Amino acid sequence: MPCDIREEKPLGSRAPKFVRASRPLHMSWRVGIFIVGLAIVTGGVIMLPLPGPGWLVIFGGMAVWATEFVWAQHVLRWTKRKYREGTQWMKERRAARKERKIAQRAGQRSR
Repeated sequence: MPCDIREEKPLGSRAPKFVRASRPLHMSWRVGIFIVGLAIVTGGVIMLPLPGPGWLVIFGGMAVWATEFVWAQHVLRWTKRKYREGTQWMKERRAARKERKIAQRAGQRSR
């Protein structure tokens, strides 16, 4: 069963049109997004050795960056694709294990 293929949004800025229309405003917007994303990612990195959802927070910061930066959009798409592939692999592995157990039990009963 192939991985779920979804329509991906086009790459680029998700800033409102009025922000993109003004170069100084758009640059200020990008700097603000970068600082907010950096604060979130930094918080996630700090949480990694401590109790807390460190990786979840890091990916949240990446999602904030992905609203404005193409490189972050690529990283997030790659991460989502690998996550989907990993969950599909786990489902297939569980199904194969379940089939082996059923076959093993059927073999024991026929003895």
